[in-house]
Amino acid sequence: MRCKVLKYTNHAVEFMAKRGIEEREVEDVVRNGEVVEEYLSDKPFASRLMFALVNGRPLHLVVGFDDVEEICFVITAYEPNTEKFEADFKTRKRK
Repeated sequence: MRCKVLKYTNHAVEFMAKRGIEEREVEDVVRNGEVVEEYLSDKPFASRLMFALVNGRPLHLVVGFDDVEEICFVITAYEPNTEKFEADFKTRKRK
């Protein structure tokens, strides 16, 4: 994903603080992470669930992308768990 600008929603900022996730970690996921799910019908922009190990810590981001302006919007960030994801943290468990 090519992002000229990275913007954070209020939700992302609040939950990053609660979860001890730093901006540099988020930037690392955006730069080097893997897209594991796509939400093409999200509005106002399609979004993606991204995953990366950052210093051994698994992190997920939901990022909206304005492909015209090349702006990425961090919607939320969290450390995935094995209750909802397989051990690879990329595959969602079936209910």
